[in-house]
Amino acid sequence: MSITQQYLLDTYRARQRGEAAPPAPGSHDWQVVREFRDHWQFRAVVAGRPAHGRIRRTLGRWLRRPRSTW
Repeated sequence: MSITQQYLLDTYRARQRGEAAPPAPGSHDWQVVREFRDHWQFRAVVAGRPAHGRIRRTLGRWLRRPRSTW
């Protein structure tokens, strides 16, 4: 059963029982991404690392590193 089919079935059951409809699939995805990012920033601060710009700084170091010739 797909996510859409399960959502439609849950909506139908909620309507039959007079309950509130469940949230649509994917309606909270961005909120989850933001909370995940905030959690990792918090962990970085607690560990004493900078919370912002770590990926960009690491990529910059990696791209500036001299490459060996084959």
